[in-house]
Amino acid sequence: MKVNNIQSCHLGPEISPEMVIQEHYFLYLLKGSMKAYDGTKNYELYPGDYCLARKNYLVRYTKFKDEGAFEKIIITLDEPFLRNFLDKHAYAVHTSKSQDAYLTIPENKLLRNFIQSLEPYYSGDLQLDETFANVKREELLLILLKTDPGLADVFFNFGIPHKIDLETYMNRNFRFNVPLERFAYLTGRSLSSFKRDFMQTFGTSPGLWLKKKRLDEAYFQIHQQHQRPSDVYLEVGFEDLSHFSFAFKKEFGKNPSELRMP
Repeated sequence: MKVNNIQSCHLGPEISPEMVIQEHYFLYLLKGSMKAYDGTKNYELYPGDYCLARKNYLVRYTKFKDEGAFEKIIITLDEPFLRNFLDKHAYAVHTSKSQDAYLTIPENKLLRNFIQSLEPYYSGDLQLDETFANVKREELLLILLKTDPGLADVFFNFGIPHKIDLETYMNRNFRFNVPLERFAYLTGRSLSSFKRDFMQTFGTSPGLWLKKKRLDEAYFQIHQQHQRPSDVYLEVGFEDLSHFSFAFKKEFGKNPSELRMP
């Protein structure tokens, strides 16, 4: 699809830079590419791709520029906006069957025309004129629901995350460096019940388990997959390379850079 005069822009509340997707958002990629990982599944996006990023999922993503540029249109569909929309439009809501963090939206004429229609509303920078913000967001939401009525199960499920299997969830998401409070919320627990259930499930505290799990994963990647420590520490959930190296040596008796295949 050729898009004329459309710039990178954002519409709706800003998206948190955390690894947690805190509100649903629609993404259309104009230039560059992006890879994302949600704990079990990898996603790739290229110019012309449309997708929906889902609230309450943990993701890690990497952006790749094309000729020095990464351009996209992001439209946040936050809960207050969705509740107001649902007050005006009746949709039956069921439990969503998909567990993917990113949902691909197939291209169609309505979406193509919508993206092109944004151009007159630019206010001279990367923002669209606020006068039309909710009108354009409502138009997009109507298009998405017409394209896939099942998206109502994603958009209009306003309940807090239900209590889920802790062992499965933590083994999937231990690489994400988020606070314990966030892990607790996303598994449908208070912090105190999360810690209690964690001890019953794993026989140790969340902090100790996460450190050991991340260090074991780092050892595997460095020793078996020949990864560099500088490429591994962030991926497995450490914030600082020196802290990672210190913890690694304390756990395994040698620095990560000293590992060699036999």
